[in-house]
Amino acid sequence: MEIVIRFLQSIAPVFLAHGIVGIIAFCVRLYMQGGKFRKQTDETGKVAIVTGGNTGLGKETVMELARRGATVYMACRNKEKVERARREIVKETGNSNVFSRECDLSSLDSIRKFAENFKKEQRVLHILINNAGVFWEPHRLTKEGFEMHLGVNHIGHFLLTNLLLGVLERSAPSRVVVVASRAHERGQIKVDDINSSDFYDEGVAYCQSKLANILFTRELAKRLEGTGVTVNALNPGIADTEIARNMIFFQTKFAQYVVETILRPLLWAVMKTPKNGAQTTLYAALDPDLERVSGQYFSDCALAPVAPAALDDQMAQWLWAQSEKWAKIAL
Repeated sequence: MEIVIRFLQSIAPVFLAHGIVGIIAFCVRLYMQGGKFRKQTDETGKVAIVTGGNTGLGKETVMELARRGATVYMACRNKEKVERARREIVKETGNSNVFSRECDLSSLDSIRKFAENFKKEQRVLHILINNAGVFWEPHRLTKEGFEMHLGVNHIGHFLLTNLLLGVLERSAPSRVVVVASRAHERGQIKVDDINSSDFYDEGVAYCQSKLANILFTRELAKRLEGTGVTVNALNPGIADTEIARNMIFFQTKFAQYVVETILRPLLWAVMKTPKNGAQTTLYAALDPDLERVSGQYFSDCALAPVAPAALDDQMAQWLWAQSEKWAKIAL
């Protein structure tokens, strides 16, 4: 018995230390989950589109919109995955007005086809959530030859939004929500090499695309003044999603093992759940107090400052003009 007591006394400090670390990690995790959108709204009769709605933040956004009675179109690249997600959401919410549609943001033809078909099915659109995105991708090009971050995160959504503006204006009050990122603070629009033809770096390309998101938001807000259509951008925070799945680092089985057994547990305390990561998107899309607020940037369900580069009106105008040419929008 004495030996047992001594053994317990020897290991007690270890258990105590681990317990304290665990409590601290749990408290940090609670804090890092960020703001919550707690207002109860009835979205029955509202029509919404969410790009990238089959996983992560997009799926949680669709789930909550469906719970609140909205008719939701999930615009995604992979038809099989989005259909599986749609069935899950319908079963969970009891809302059968959730539809899966193919929309590959790396193909301007696919975007045009989606918009054309949507307008045949619906005469109204109250909420457009530009949620889909790529992150830290190896160097790849879209169908039309744009660097993937620029093409998907910015140009694809630029075209989609412009193709649907007529429906949004007809449905006013309506909203466009752009999921950007705090990474815009490190972004720079490389005027002389915006397509990363001369030099490519995954992080640089991603941050540029997120800065483009906010410049687009601010310029679009000015162009929509008086129409009843608002547009706002947001930072969802760091959430535990699949967005980094295409990073070169994660392509080997060993790297995936390291992520699951070491990195994920270490980052557990500082990452939001997908549900909490979607809260600011829902806030920007649904909060009644934001009906006339436009051209702003939110984080954790509150107004947030943007980097100086995101306030450059001349750059926003230049980017808009270039984007019209890239997307082949008739002037």
